[in-house]
Amino acid sequence: MATHENTAAASEPGGVRTVGSDDYALSRVPRDKRLGFWTMLLQWLAQSGSISQFTLGATIGVGMSFAGAFWAFTLGAVILEVVIFAIGLAGMREGLATPLLTRWAGFGRNGSALVSLVISISLVGWFGVQNTIFGDSVASLVGGPSWLWCVVAGAAITVLVIFGFRYMAVFAKIVTPLFFAMVAWSVTDALSEHSLSELIHSPAPGQTIPLSVAATAIAGGYMTGAIVSPEMTRYNRKGSHVFLQSASSMILSEYIVGLTGVLLGHMVGNGQVSQIVLSTSGVFGVLVVLMSTAKINDWNLYGSSLGVVNFFQVVFAKRLHRGAVTIVLGLAGTALSAVGIMTHFTDFLSVLGVAIPPVGGIIVAEYWVVRRMRAPLDATRDAGTLPATSPTWVPMSLAIWAAAFCVGKFYDGGIPALNSLLTAFVLYAVLGLAGWIRPYGTTTTVEDHPGDTGTTTPAASGTAPVGAP
Repeated sequence: MATHENTAAASEPGGVRTVGSDDYALSRVPRDKRLGFWTMLLQWLAQSGSISQFTLGATIGVGMSFAGAFWAFTLGAVILEVVIFAIGLAGMREGLATPLLTRWAGFGRNGSALVSLVISISLVGWFGVQNTIFGDSVASLVGGPSWLWCVVAGAAITVLVIFGFRYMAVFAKIVTPLFFAMVAWSVTDALSEHSLSELIHSPAPGQTIPLSVAATAIAGGYMTGAIVSPEMTRYNRKGSHVFLQSASSMILSEYIVGLTGVLLGHMVGNGQVSQIVLSTSGVFGVLVVLMSTAKINDWNLYGSSLGVVNFFQVVFAKRLHRGAVTIVLGLAGTALSAVGIMTHFTDFLSVLGVAIPPVGGIIVAEYWVVRRMRAPLDATRDAGTLPATSPTWVPMSLAIWAAAFCVGKFYDGGIPALNSLLTAFVLYAVLGLAGWIRPYGTTTTVEDHPGDTGTTTPAASGTAPVGAP
């Protein structure tokens, strides 16, 4: 396996010049390239720092008491942490991002292409939507056309993501402390004029929100991020780090940021609290929010680029460089957000938000419970290489995925994203242990060699499919 990391303007075989870092898009992250606890912790905490989380907390606070909101955030945090740890630990152990991991964790090579396509469309779509929201917000605060701010933010995030995970980690070290220091100052100043005890014990100022609805907003809103957590955890060194860092992010995001938003919602009587956070901060505050938005939205673009690389290798037998893919995706997402098109796709992206959680359910069920396809990963993990072959098709997984999506989409009770995830997990675990999930065909694995392709061969006549006992 090639253990180098392509950097800015690196040369690929054949003399082709590339820009940015490929970040092991189609290989394991080597053990000596993993990052330390504090560097990774700041990456996790950076995901907690957003104005939108304050707004979510305030929206819930308008319809719930502080105690009710506390239990809603607790339920949401527990659900997310279980999902993140189960999937993120697999990513850490194997050093693989979600699109590549699915080749040996339930979907096979061809199925992983479909997973990659769905994840990539969803993430680059949300990149554009978040970019639009940012442009509109900054335009209302400091003036200027919204499209201009969309271009500024989109270009800045694209440049950051081109150069990969390590540059994103450095950026997190700068942005995360600044964001929370600025927010703490603004919120403390706003709350200082009110009795904290009265705000905590005051009734909900608006129409009551049921616990299930609040938990749906909390857990469902970040479920896609939980499913693609291996994009981050593949750079972790220890499983304990994955748990401690993700749990710290949940505590900060849900209990500190979210519940502070609840207090702000009780104070102003509505969910429009972004002005409170920003109004006392001036130009410096706007710059910090710009950077914190980039720090969160960079993961949408980063995850999308990894999915596209895997999709093109499988479907078109083309080994694209992740940095080049990032440029194309970033330009497309930025342009669409600048002209205001992305906001019309939020309903479609919400549908994809129900389609992605079953992928996580299948990964967890295959990797930790059924383990019919995991043996090649176990055999090659210490060497830091990928298995020589992967299953080509796992038809039953696709059927389970479709069934779980229907449950999440059309069943009205509970949390849709969680419903679809649990349905996929249970179906795969039961059918897998019963021996009904059988991979068919094998595909040779091509690892980190641009220009090479894999070949598909059917299972030998009279033999068991790949992964069968």
